[in-house]
Amino acid sequence: MLITVTGVDQPGVTSALFQVLSSHKVELLNVEQVVIRGRLTLGVLVSTTPEVAEGDALRQDVAAAIHAKGLDVTIERSDDLPIIREPSTHTIVVLGRPITAEAFGAVAQEVAKLGVNIDVIRGISDYPVTGLEMRVSVPPGIGGQLQAAMTRVAADAGVDVAVEDYSLSRRAKRLIVFDVDSTLIQGEVIEMLAARAGAQAAVAAITDAAMRGELDFTTSLHQRVATLAGLPVEVVEDVASQLELTPGARTTLRTLRRLGFHVGVVSGGFRQVIEPLAEELMLDFVAANKLEIVDGKLTGRVVGPVIDRAGKAEALRDFAAQAGVPMEQTVAVGDGANDIDMLAAAGLGVAFNAKPALREVADASLSYPYLDTVLFILGVTRGEIEAADAVDGLMRRVEIPPE
Repeated sequence: MLITVTGVDQPGVTSALFQVLSSHKVELLNVEQVVIRGRLTLGVLVSTTPEVAEGDALRQDVAAAIHAKGLDVTIERSDDLPIIREPSTHTIVVLGRPITAEAFGAVAQEVAKLGVNIDVIRGISDYPVTGLEMRVSVPPGIGGQLQAAMTRVAADAGVDVAVEDYSLSRRAKRLIVFDVDSTLIQGEVIEMLAARAGAQAAVAAITDAAMRGELDFTTSLHQRVATLAGLPVEVVEDVASQLELTPGARTTLRTLRRLGFHVGVVSGGFRQVIEPLAEELMLDFVAANKLEIVDGKLTGRVVGPVIDRAGKAEALRDFAAQAGVPMEQTVAVGDGANDIDMLAAAGLGVAFNAKPALREVADASLSYPYLDTVLFILGVTRGEIEAADAVDGLMRRVEIPPE
């Protein structure tokens, strides 16, 4: 028998129901409950004898107990229902600021067209963006169609939509690596250095071409670094002290450490700039290029292997090997074409405010300038983040100006 209780939530509802069920000696099979804005829906699946199921005593006692609390109840036979439903096959995470009814309706409509059943919908964030998570059951063979449909909806409705397998692997991620420039931090370090050398415009043009995939990264790196020749090393130290983290970065890293993640950065930028920040943030791994410095000045060259597109993927694999983490349990976050191989190699590749070339190959694409949106893709809710922060006295929200 399936007993469904609905109404305004209050203490004692479950207790009253189970006192009645106990007196009738029923066997408890399953219980599911959800409370939305103070409204309760409680489902209880029980097994009992045919005599009890067909009689009126249990129904009358349950109804009396629940009505006394001011709630409604229905009781029905459910012989053909599974006791525990099959797990969902996928999750769909929708992020927006805001998520309009039209946007979410478009997601639901496309899901329905493909014969995908929505098993659970829950809110996962109200800051800095609204986040909704749907657990869905996808018929075999249409996962690719679902991904394509959600990509279209995201573009048309102006929201971020990420589709992932709903399996143990989603909860087993243990290593995450971030690109640095325009991902972990705001802006591009090479442009900050170039501004000190009076070559900002030239370097910015080369950077844009490289990030769009129009220029080989190694060639572009050498061209850009050449413009820095003669800068004193103090300029590098000064730029390192002026780096600004992307909003949400500290929250993200703090939460990842609580979850036991190994965290690293992989950058086409420069170790002399990145390492002080990595030490401050207590990162586990750093891979970046090294500027050549002679007699206290930059020579305009880099030394050692270049961390280019292929080098970033290799660094991720190296970090995973050092941490003892299988590649399917890794996450990579980046924004440019030189992150393509790294995101493709990771178990989950996340494009963050990325160029089109990277969005096309990423597993998930985020377009809001808040790094903590990455946590929502990993299945972490804003409530969980803030509950942990509150324990440590770190709970705060910064007012976000309207767009």
